[in-house]
Amino acid sequence: MNQTTKISPRYRLHRYLTACYALFIVYASLTPFSGWQHQGVNFIEVLFAPIAQTFTWFDFTLNGASYFPFGFLLAYMLRYKTSAEKVLLWSTLTGLILSLSMEYTQMYLPSRVSSNSDLISNSFGTFFGALFTLAITKYTWFTYLKTWQDKWFKRGRIYDFGLALVILWIFAQTNPSLPMLGSVFVSAVARWPFDIVPVAPFNMLEYTEVALNLLLLGILLITLMREKRYTINVLLLVLSTVMFIKFIGAVILLKSWALFLWLDSEAMLGILTGLLLLIGAMRLSHKRLLWLGTLTAISYLILVQHMLFSSSPSTAMRLYHWHYLHLLNYNGLSQLVTMIFPVLLTGYLWRTGILRK
Repeated sequence: MNQTTKISPRYRLHRYLTACYALFIVYASLTPFSGWQHQGVNFIEVLFAPIAQTFTWFDFTLNGASYFPFGFLLAYMLRYKTSAEKVLLWSTLTGLILSLSMEYTQMYLPSRVSSNSDLISNSFGTFFGALFTLAITKYTWFTYLKTWQDKWFKRGRIYDFGLALVILWIFAQTNPSLPMLGSVFVSAVARWPFDIVPVAPFNMLEYTEVALNLLLLGILLITLMREKRYTINVLLLVLSTVMFIKFIGAVILLKSWALFLWLDSEAMLGILTGLLLLIGAMRLSHKRLLWLGTLTAISYLILVQHMLFSSSPSTAMRLYHWHYLHLLNYNGLSQLVTMIFPVLLTGYLWRTGILRK
């Protein structure tokens, strides 16, 4: 009973992350949200069609992996409320219902294919995600992980929302077709292996964008940390995690000549500038930090909109080994998160300001 009382406030964070991931699934399933029309397909026929008609191991594995985090988050949230058997049941049923809704809606999108094999793979992914949650939460090291979280970060509904924003930011930035802390898809997409490409001039806009992006993340971390002096340490840990995932993603997804396009001089100098600005921001009062964060978010949003005006997620497809709609969805999600993050952060900062009053 004491353990449940201690960790139950973090339930809100799990709820935020689960809802956010469900929205990601909806976005990825229904993109491009245009051309809606009835195609004369009977959904019952789709459900009972021979699985071999649409089944491929690649799609089965990828769809299952896409729903795995959803099952993980659902089970992690529900495990405080009921038994392990019911957690597996309710998590799998929720994943099944969500997948069923997406497959049904896809019948009205000419660019998408509704199939029962996707429904099966999505349900399996949710089930194994929930099973994985129940397996790892039994171990002592997992309890230590939660203790570390409570030791370093503030507790409360609004701060759980702030932690969810950090995870949202990490999700967008791990895309290997984006520069480090950038939002514009790598501009060298027209390169082909062994082409001689002139060195591009230093891009001041990209450099400024990186510095502002890092400052935004740093301001968010300042409000979340129990002690400001550890902000830089946590920020460097987050950046190291992003760089590691970017590199692994580049090795798996990108062509060999594009492995390090995400690491450029604008990104490195922008990170250094952002760190220096953040060190200064750590000395500000909460009120001044709130105004700095708001102005930085507005400036960043204006800059990103200007840079994304001539950029499209589809322009990065030449970088990839695979040319599947899944990757286009991933790129579109990265761009979408880049646009909404500063807006959500501004709302979060003002909410923390109201609470302090």
